[in-house]
Amino acid sequence: MITMSGPALSDGKAYRVAGRKAAPYEKVYQAIMTGELAPGQPLIETALAEWCEVSRTPIREALTRLEQDGLVVRGDRGLMVRERSPEEILDLYETRIVLEAMASRVAAVRRSYMDLITLRRIAQRLETMDVSDEHAMAAGNREFHQAIWRASHNDSLSDLLQRLDMHLARYPSTTLSQPGRWAEANGEHQEIITAIEAQDADRAHDLTAAHFAKARELRLALWAKGQE
Repeated sequence: MITMSGPALSDGKAYRVAGRKAAPYEKVYQAIMTGELAPGQPLIETALAEWCEVSRTPIREALTRLEQDGLVVRGDRGLMVRERSPEEILDLYETRIVLEAMASRVAAVRRSYMDLITLRRIAQRLETMDVSDEHAMAAGNREFHQAIWRASHNDSLSDLLQRLDMHLARYPSTTLSQPGRWAEANGEHQEIITAIEAQDADRAHDLTAAHFAKARELRLALWAKGQE
């Protein structure tokens, strides 16, 4: 939880984030994504303004952007950090399965030779990654799937997936750290690449949908165990 000197929140919680030179939007965004600003925590303009050492106007602008991003919501007592829930997990994965599978389908048709080289290089690096570093695992996995987005050469699709990925990143645990999942996921990545390389759009679509369906079930299991 965030603490700092200065005005506290109405519930007694206060703000502290390292680095005072970042723009207000970036600072609040990072605090939300790391959980330093906890889900459900009220966002008080005056406290944020003092923390960021700016006037309330740029804070108000930052909060408007964050509300548009869906990271901040408006409740009975004003703005607060968006809550997490199993219902949201289902919604996010329901949409992501459709869009990720579509990205793989389109990539199978539009991918270039360089796209394939990039995917192979990332997949090879993932197989030798230190599995004790959950953050590195999540970042590497994200890099792989973003490479598929780029291989689709569809900017609108990539933008939608980027937004979904942002919301899933609010959940602190990674499904890839579950026993056996990292090796299994890497095997699935290789199968997806093979389908994209062969321009088998239907197979690329189906493999990707199954890949993220497994991730959804693992994510829900983590929630049930209280690890989210």
